[in-house]
Amino acid sequence: MSTRRLPDGYTITPAAPEDVADLVFADLAASKLFAGTGYLPDEALTDHVPVETLEAAMAPGHLTAVRCKGDAVGFALTSVRGNSLYLDQISVDPAHGRKGLGAALMEHVIRDAGRRGLKSVTLSTFRDLAWNGPFYRTQGFRELPRRQFEDWMLQIEASQAANGLDVSKRCFMVRRTGWL
Repeated sequence: MSTRRLPDGYTITPAAPEDVADLVFADLAASKLFAGTGYLPDEALTDHVPVETLEAAMAPGHLTAVRCKGDAVGFALTSVRGNSLYLDQISVDPAHGRKGLGAALMEHVIRDAGRRGLKSVTLSTFRDLAWNGPFYRTQGFRELPRRQFEDWMLQIEASQAANGLDVSKRCFMVRRTGWL
């Protein structure tokens, strides 16, 4: 559980199989924020984290849901990469945005990394979009210089480029655990 105070009616819990449809909806809704930015190809605006990926992440505790009155309205999806907990995806339905839910999910992810004995949380994001790089900086993340990229980061970057992302506008960011 997060220590950040959530608005009334909101909680953060492990995701459950019955949440998958809501999580897909939240991911699709969050993708619409990119419309008109030119940062994502048009087809990516109607894409979401695959259902199989969401389901597989539940058993090892790598999928966390934020709920409003019991319904899942957002999530954080993570995986272990090297000595880091990697944030694969964070999505909050914009209808529930601007309430600190993303920050609360990030706090949960950072605490989870510490519980797992991992040294840091790492993510890849757009450097300049307000709800990407600038948001993560407010959460204590710093941009990694390319010379510090690990092999798995280069593999993620290559995959992003192959999927039509302009990786020159993206960065990897890191935050050590234990700062909360």
